[in-house]
Amino acid sequence: MRDSACFSALLLLLVVGCEAPEAPDPPPPLSEQLAQAQWIELTHPLNEETLVWPTSIPFEFEVTFQGMTDDGYYYASRNFSGPEHGGTHLDAPIHFAEDRWTTEQIPLERLVGPGAVVDVSQQAAADPNYQVTADDLQAWEAEHGPIPPGAILMLHTGRSELWPDAQAYMGTDAQGEEAVAELEFPGLHPDAAQWLVDERAIAAVGLDTPSLDHGPSTLFETHRILMAENIYGLENVANLSALPATGATILALPPLLEGGTGGPVRIVAVVDGAGAP
Repeated sequence: MRDSACFSALLLLLVVGCEAPEAPDPPPPLSEQLAQAQWIELTHPLNEETLVWPTSIPFEFEVTFQGMTDDGYYYASRNFSGPEHGGTHLDAPIHFAEDRWTTEQIPLERLVGPGAVVDVSQQAAADPNYQVTADDLQAWEAEHGPIPPGAILMLHTGRSELWPDAQAYMGTDAQGEEAVAELEFPGLHPDAAQWLVDERAIAAVGLDTPSLDHGPSTLFETHRILMAENIYGLENVANLSALPATGATILALPPLLEGGTGGPVRIVAVVDGAGAP
């Protein structure tokens, strides 16, 4: 009994004398985190100036009603039409790969991911048809670490600043099949696309040009390589110069077009206030 009493007294001293560590404060609610973050628009607006591929129809808007109704209240409505692949838009994998995801089949978790922004604006300024190489991607990784799984890889060529001047941005302001041969703009080299497929597990590739493949491409190998692996594309992205190389979360949400090969998309980035460039 004496030993038991001594043990109890010692245990009591230990409990009283050793305060439990304080639990960490819980993180703020997601809504509060988002409200405090910096939001960056990465989308060109849809309007009559929106650039489209030379063989596509332009975006058109028709006012069906705007004004006061006979019942005394204001009402406005418009019709619009346009291509799936015009303005800031998403290329669904089925665009260049049979039996791959259509627009509505892309999993939601693939439409949100960590941003990895590779700046090749200097190279693109020197060569309007520059193709981003695997060496460019590996040089970025040497500075910032591996491109994370599920990343939305953005290639910043500096081309967005030329929007909506078709001649400057696309290399031609002509329309029709013959104008396709006049296109000039940077893209991702097929060898780099293959390296991404073989070595990384990305969700998407986006860039501030009209196509994943550079302007002179006729076989669109980069599209075909990526989309065969259900990696979708984001084209005519805006404002990439405002993003940090890492630390942003990118959201790219297209309309839920059943059977779509793509579609206009609203792309935004969420950046912690300390992470903005």
